[in-house]
Amino acid sequence: MSHEYPDDLKYLDTHEYVRLDGEIATIGISAYAINQLGDIVFIELPEIGDLISKGEAFGTVESVKAVEDLKAPVTGTVVERNEAMIEAPEDIAEDPYGEGWLLKVRINDPDEINDALSSDEYRAQVEGE
Repeated sequence: MSHEYPDDLKYLDTHEYVRLDGEIATIGISAYAINQLGDIVFIELPEIGDLISKGEAFGTVESVKAVEDLKAPVTGTVVERNEAMIEAPEDIAEDPYGEGWLLKVRINDPDEINDALSSDEYRAQVEGE
């Protein structure tokens, strides 16, 4: 099964992605991770106004198989969360890089994204396993 790894995103080795648009970072989880998890039944996300810290857990994704922490790719303040995914987590698999985003965060330091993986690096990591 082939997965998409959009080039405009950066990835963590824990399978979160981040898309930077000015000082707003959109965070979600990769199609690869969703495929590994199987049917997603519950997503827990922080509240608007909460601070998330790079490298730390900011929520969880629960599937029929496992519960995984979501790790923050950047530090910043939550400005939006995807209520549609909280309401219907099973829909995330349909469009993980579009409608299936999880959080939008106003970042403190755009340079934090620099040590995340490019799409090629991420692809090599997950497909090389």
